[in-house]
Amino acid sequence: MTTTYRDRQEAGRILADRLAGLADRPDVTVLGLVRGGVPVARVIADQLHAPLDVLVVRKLGLPMAPEVAFGALGPNGVRVLNEPVAVRVDPGEVAEVQRHEQAELERRERRYRIGRPPLDLTGRTAVVVDDGLATGATARAAVQVARRLGARRVVVAVPVGAEEAYEMLAAEADEVVCDQRPAGFGAVSSYYQDFHEVSDDEVTEALGTIR
Repeated sequence: MTTTYRDRQEAGRILADRLAGLADRPDVTVLGLVRGGVPVARVIADQLHAPLDVLVVRKLGLPMAPEVAFGALGPNGVRVLNEPVAVRVDPGEVAEVQRHEQAELERRERRYRIGRPPLDLTGRTAVVVDDGLATGATARAAVQVARRLGARRVVVAVPVGAEEAYEMLAAEADEVVCDQRPAGFGAVSSYYQDFHEVSDDEVTEALGTIR
């Protein structure tokens, strides 16, 4: 039965229970996808007694429908395309969207990594957390970024997701933990009572309060 989460913190508590086998392990790092995944990841990191870090990945949205992703960008030059959607977009528009999102990715990297060393996941189990899974393009990019940063194992954890996106990620990540995969998925926001836009300040606060 499909349920609605009160907020991202409640979703995080539910996911943390399902990830309990990773608690107190010295090789685990929890990675919140900016921005909406960070409040969920904060709760998970706290309950697993694991360090929290941030992973900046930018969705590449259609010019006329930005909520529909044709791909995603991550640090270190990672680009993932959702080919069935991307082939329908003019190459010039693809380049323009990518330029804009690359600039925003670099801005956020500067903002969130102040005082933090470069992310190094060598030999670690990376738990990539977001607040929901629609197309899966952003999470797929995050998995590839984590591997390039040396992760030995990559686990994706989301409260709710579309079945197609879940299956795509199950082939990409070592494990996908998804609390709900409702039929006729729709929008991630419809599964939360409170789905406010997470601010930069909320992200930096979360990163500052988790060891």
